[in-house]
Amino acid sequence: QVQLVESGGGLVQPGGSLRLSCAASESHFSINVMGWYRQALGKERELVAIITSVGSRNYADSVKGRFTISRDNTKVSLQMNSLKPEDTAVYYCYAQNIRPYWGQGTQVTVSS
Repeated sequence: QVQLVESGGGLVQPGGSLRLSCAASESHFSINVMGWYRQALGKERELVAIITSVGSRNYADSVKGRFTISRDNTKVSLQMNSLKPEDTAVYYCYAQNIRPYWGQGTQVTVSS
């Protein structure tokens, strides 16, 4: 059973930056799509950014120009700049081959 291990969440002031990282527990695992979703308190989980095995990227409109997703085989990172209070959420790493996999989630809080 492949696991996704996340790191990098925390508390940051508005306008600040954070970098989230995620790695699959097996480096030889074949993954088509990797990415990040988030879920704010009382809201549904939503797509933040995804990247395919050939490097195609897709971002939520709310994060375009501020967040950058990158990938190295079975590792994926999310650089988050110009953070806003509305970015506060639990961020989940996501991977897809024949089925979806999810990380345990990491809290990102943007507050002064």
